[in-house]
Formats: sequence, C-alpha cells, structure tokens
Amino acid sequence: MPRSAILSILDSDARRHAASHTSHTSRPAHAVTPGAPVADHERHHTQPAHPGGSRRETPATTHHRADAPQQANASLATIGADLGVATLDGRVVEHANFDHGATAPALQAVARAVDTTLRTYGSVHRGAGRASQLTTRWYEEARQEVAAFVGAREDDVTVFTRNTSDALNLLAHCLPQQTQVFVFRSMHHAALLPWADERTTRLPIPHSHAEAEGYLDVALAEFRAHNDAPVLVLITGACNVTGEVWPIERLAAVARRHEARTALDAAQLAPHRRVDIDAWGIDYVALSGHKAYAPYGSGALVGRRDWLDTAPPYFRAGGASHRVSEDASGAGDVAWAPAPARHEGGTPNAVGAIALAAAASTLSAQRGEAEAREEKIHAIVRDGLASIDGVRIVELFDEQNAADAHLDDGAPRRNASDNVGVTTFTVAGYDPTLVAQVLADEHGIAVRDGRFCAHLLCDARLGEGATAVRASIGLATTTEHARRLVDAVRALVTHGPAFDYTHTPGLGWSPVTDRRDLSEPRPW
Repeated sequence: MPRSAILSILDSDARRHAASHTSHTSRPAHAVTPGAPVADHERHHTQPAHPGGSRRETPATTHHRADAPQQANASLATIGADLGVATLDGRVVEHANFDHGATAPALQAVARAVDTTLRTYGSVHRGAGRASQLTTRWYEEARQEVAAFVGAREDDVTVFTRNTSDALNLLAHCLPQQTQVFVFRSMHHAALLPWADERTTRLPIPHSHAEAEGYLDVALAEFRAHNDAPVLVLITGACNVTGEVWPIERLAAVARRHEARTALDAAQLAPHRRVDIDAWGIDYVALSGHKAYAPYGSGALVGRRDWLDTAPPYFRAGGASHRVSEDASGAGDVAWAPAPARHEGGTPNAVGAIALAAAASTLSAQRGEAEAREEKIHAIVRDGLASIDGVRIVELFDEQNAADAHLDDGAPRRNASDNVGVTTFTVAGYDPTLVAQVLADEHGIAVRDGRFCAHLLCDARLGEGATAVRASIGLATTTEHARRLVDAVRALVTHGPAFDYTHTPGLGWSPVTDRRDLSEPRPW
C-alpha cells in the first residue's frame, strides 16, 4: 500500500478517536529556568488532548516512506527511514532524527554487508574452512578500508576497538612512561578522562581558533623548557556539544614544533567530513562505527606502530599471543604478537569491523553529496532557531564568529565556522528536558538534552550544572524534519506546550495524560 494511503488511514483513525473525547485549553501556568532544578510538585499546565476515557490503542506505527529525500541516492539510505511515531494528539508522523551526535542508524548498504557476512560467518584467523577463510579475508580487508578512510600512512596500524572511548583508552594504555598529555577542558569525556591525572595538563576552553593555538603553544613551550619527555596532544575534530570543527592542521603544526605527537578524536568529524591524518600531520585517530552509520559495536584506533608494538597487550588472550611456553622449572613465558593482533585478544568482532568498513567505503564514495545535503538542512535548522526570540544558540568559538553573527540587513545568519550539523540551544523559561520531551511527544522529533559528556564545556558556556538541547543532523534527517523542528520550537515559545506535563525526580518530564499504546514486543 502506498505511504500516503497508510498515513491517511492511520491519521483518520487517530483523529476519530481524539474527537470522541472532550478537550479543554489552559495557558501554561509557569515555566522554569533552563537547567534549573525542578521541585517535585512543579508541573507545566497545558492543553490535554484527551482528559478522559480509555487508553488509546495506537502503537508506534512503522510505515514505508517512499518519498524520503535520501532515497534519491540509494547509497545514502538508512535503516529506519520508514519509522512512524504516534503523537499525543493522535497523529502518526515520520520520526525526525536529530540525535545523530549520539548514535546514527545503519546505512542500508551497511546492513546488506552485515547480512552477507552473517551468511558466511566463521572464525577469524583460526579455521581452514571456507567460511573461516572468507571471514578472515574480509576482516583484514576491512582494516585496510578503515585505514584508507582516515588517510593513514602506509606503515600505520589499524586496531579494531569497541568505539572511540575504547580506542583512546587503548592509546592511554600504550603511552611510554612519563608521557605528558595535553587536553582542552572542552573535550568530550572520552578524550578528557583516560589519561593519568598526574601527567595531564588541561588547557583553558578557547573562544577562537587563534586562542586555542595560543594556549597550546604556550603550554608546550613551558613544558619543553625543562622536560624532554614524550608528549601527546589531544585534538577534537568536531565539538560534541556545538558541532564546530577545530583547527586540526594548525594545532597539529603547533604540536610538531614542540616535538609532540597528536591524537585526533574524530568521533563527530568522520561521519560528516573527510579525515586525512597523513596530510594533516596527525599521529593517531580514534573513531566509532555507531556514529558513522555502522552501529555494530566496532571502532578503531589508527596510527603509528612504535608505541603500540612496545606496550603490553591491551587485553591478554588468545590471538594476542604469538607463543606461550614453559621452561624446565615450570615458569611461563609469553611472546606477544605485534600490533594490531597484540591489542585484539580473543575472538574479534568481525561483523562490526566489516560494518565499519562498509560505512567507510560508502561515505567516502558519497562524501560530496552527503556534505551538500547536510549543509542545506543545517542551515534551515540554525537560521530558523536563531530567528526565534528567546532561543539562544550555544557556541564554542563565540568571539571568532561574533562579527559574522548577522547579515547586512540585521537578520541572524548561520555560524561562520565550519559545523558538522549540530545546533545546541536553550529556550528561555523552559527546562531543556521539557523542551526535548515536548518535541518528542507532540511532534515526533528526537533531540538530545543534557550535558553531552562534556561537563566542563557546558559549565563554561551554559553555567554551573546547566543543560541544553542538542539537535544533530545526519543522513536520516530531511528538510521536512528541519522545518518541523523550527516550527515546533516557535510554537512552544509562542503558545507553550499543548499538553500538561509533570516532572518526576530522576525520570524527567512526562505527559499527565497519555493515551498512546507505546508498548512494543521484544525483538527476540
């Protein structure tokens, strides 16, 4: 059945049910300051759609969205593009995904690669059978594909990990003794926390690219004046909170002047921009499959071999060992394999590695089209939200872009700095958690609220303990979704929530009256 017919039937049925109940309208009684604590008794009083009657039996319905814009290029199509969700007023709408910064749906091309892999899945590096040999070959070819995806040098090593956090913890494990690590306080916790406190220097949060370079240059010069120990500098590819791209090459150049190595956190960057560690002079890069349209439990650390080969195994197990023996006295001796096997002990996640390679191949081939599409959608979101009174766009490099904040006619414009499609904002008078819940329940829009695993940056830009709403686009986001988000926030600012919400400590906001049947059977 065509998508339009399915939506028409579902929508008509839901509206007939809604019409069978009496409704009333009440204005919001009060709002709360963004990020402020909410008392147990606090409630937003708004218009409930169904003040009485039985619970509505409309499930979160899935339908085929045949006209999704991303389908114009089948290579960029994602799983779940046909998901419909029920709203509080009885409609079924297309799920608008603005949470790519947390995790991304699988590309259909990736899902096909996984399906093919599972049909011939076998043990890696251990079997003589056809399935084992094929899986082993694809696993090693996946390593080559991921290396090419990040612009690795010929002698670099690619170690498969669980995700970016795991990759950076692996690198921390492999640092030579007495290595001093330099990080910016603005970093995601995955890049901020793995390093030994006593050998970590935290740099101030910069307001511009030039300030970031200056902070790093001064700190490294002061360290090198009295210490020749190894140094590692962490560089963020794109800010997890704001989406702004950091001056990667310039920071890497500063590090090289002081004989320091660099590690790039590319978790947010790699899904949206080309990565080239060879051209940029980066020594190591970490990335996650689940943010790059391959949510199958795999990530990677790619970089120079020497530190990885000389460190003890990250995980002591079979596969990491080259030979295990005993001498006459019974004392054991282990000869460990070189990297990457040295740090991939146990049966590897071959399916995840192949999925990551499939995503890397697809994104590399379609990079130009994907970037152009995301730039258009991001402009709709950012310009639209910036035009709404009471909405504040959160920025990292605020001073750098202040002069470009408005067009010649005084209208707000998109941030002048490069951005991977993230717009983080607050709405005056509303708890960000409530904003996110209203967008989800009333409009079928998925955003993220909170502090985004970057607490120090949020404290600096939002205030101590404060939170915000993050809308992060990707290949599952459409122009209709972007306009719907802007319209929904404008409606919230103008009229308040359309329904009553209550706050439960530890759980957040929820509708006072919710007649949707949101139960779903387990997938197993």
